[in-house]
Amino acid sequence: MRIVEHPILDELDTSKKVTIYCDGQPIEALEGEPVASALMNAGIRSFRTTQKRKEKRGIFCAIGRCTDCMMIVDGVPNTRTCVTIVRDGMQVKTQEGLGSFEEKKGEDK
Repeated sequence: MRIVEHPILDELDTSKKVTIYCDGQPIEALEGEPVASALMNAGIRSFRTTQKRKEKRGIFCAIGRCTDCMMIVDGVPNTRTCVTIVRDGMQVKTQEGLGSFEEKKGEDK
């Protein structure tokens, strides 16, 4: 379920659909919505695990203040998905612990 009408935020245009990939799985998203919203709508609730206890984390504050929704987005770890807007073809991965930058194919070390 998506919130498409909000008293403060702009109305979400539901006509423009894009595809993002979460851990390789295609997820339908709406252009302009946060990554976290698209994942929650797809039934994905766990975005990362903590470093020490390996506890699952997902949405908590949903305004970019905490770090519970962090994931690896297009190879960049510690991305707050609640304030990151989807774009077509975006690659999102569950983050284990602190996360690390992913080496992109074809780049020199």
